[in-house]
Amino acid sequence: MANIVETAVNAGKFKSLVQAAEAAQILDALKSDEIFTLFAPTDEAFAKLPEGTLDSLLKDIPKLKKILAYHVAYGDVRSDDLVQIEEAETLEGSVVAIESKNGKVKVNDANVVQTDILADNGVIHVIDSVLMPAMVAGK
Repeated sequence: MANIVETAVNAGKFKSLVQAAEAAQILDALKSDEIFTLFAPTDEAFAKLPEGTLDSLLKDIPKLKKILAYHVAYGDVRSDDLVQIEEAETLEGSVVAIESKNGKVKVNDANVVQTDILADNGVIHVIDSVLMPAMVAGK
């Protein structure tokens, strides 16, 4: 098996996420032996951001780092766990809300469209929008 970063690269639908994670210098954390859960926005999710958002974030590394760290939860949180919890602590320091109803799972306002892509050091859940931590969204 591969680590979370290699798994995301191999999936082929996370180019924007991997590019942003590389710019924000959090790839090393995601390649480490520590176990993480990555809520991974697809390239389509990044495309839904207002025009120019990703480019401006790539120039504001501290803000980009906060946003990307907000997509990473501690531990191996599989789909079975997601339906039982209401929040998850993120690498960014705050929590994301987890809501499960009618067989669908949401992380904040993002829909989980695919679960349990396993990696050596954790798991990836695919989401359909980019999550914004409160301190970034409010600015």
